[in-house]
Amino acid sequence: MKAVRFDRYGGTEVLEVREVADRAPGPGEVSVSVVSAGINPGEINIREGVFAKTWPTEFPSGQGSDFAGVVEIVGPGVTGVAVGDHVIGFSDERSSHAEQVVIAADHVVAKPAGLDWDVAGALYVIGTTAVATQRSVGVRSGDTVVVAGAAGGVGHLAAQLARATGARVIGTASEANFDPLREIGVEPVQYGERQEQDIRALAPDGVDAYIDCYGSGNIDIALALGVAPERIDTIIDFANVERTGVHGDGMSIVKDVGPVLHELGERIAAGELIVPIRRRYPLDLVREAYADVATRHGLGKVVLRIAQTDI
Repeated sequence: MKAVRFDRYGGTEVLEVREVADRAPGPGEVSVSVVSAGINPGEINIREGVFAKTWPTEFPSGQGSDFAGVVEIVGPGVTGVAVGDHVIGFSDERSSHAEQVVIAADHVVAKPAGLDWDVAGALYVIGTTAVATQRSVGVRSGDTVVVAGAAGGVGHLAAQLARATGARVIGTASEANFDPLREIGVEPVQYGERQEQDIRALAPDGVDAYIDCYGSGNIDIALALGVAPERIDTIIDFANVERTGVHGDGMSIVKDVGPVLHELGERIAAGELIVPIRRRYPLDLVREAYADVATRHGLGKVVLRIAQTDI
């Protein structure tokens, strides 16, 4: 099978698509033929060595956490998953950017019939992280919540979840993404020098919670706005968490991953939530796909479309 591999830390130039041996699933595992696999900014940081102390890499390494596909082989002892099942999956082994993934059976959940393959393949990281932000800051009906980076994968979904809870949401983004944010009920603010001032103008009575999906000083802006540290969560600016006393809670606080993915998939399939797909790349263009994600601009997810036709 074809799979993405890299042998050293670095930029997109270290990424290669190689032929690697298929692996048969062992007890409790399933083999999934991957249809689509999302790309996340955190995977860039891992490959570049930014998180080398926290999450060291053994070389050669794969890439990717999100995927969706079709179960091809079921290992001994597996129940509840069958050959031919359409599934949403998640890998803790940096292995999803490949034609085949062998994974623990409890790392896949049924894909709702009406859920787009590319959305399913991009759901794990953004879905669990967005849910984590809601739990971390305790979003409540009637709250005024700021989501920094509201046009990004996590921020866009976090904003929708907060709105669905009954919160008012102010979202920072580039002006090019204002209209899409308005379409999901978010009041947009241009990020940058006037950000704090513009948020104050929109929320003169104050902000209750602040979700930082962008970094670049947003923790300090939240504190300046008077948001209590326990109601601020950053998924990116971990270096300033200890200094400020805010939360740095990401997807790791979500222990019920399977049920969360299934519920999100059902809600997206029903049209209650949306996950825009910005661009699709074939596996052989993985370098270009990662370069696209690294720009940090544009609404929606970038995915590797590994099976080129719907199954």
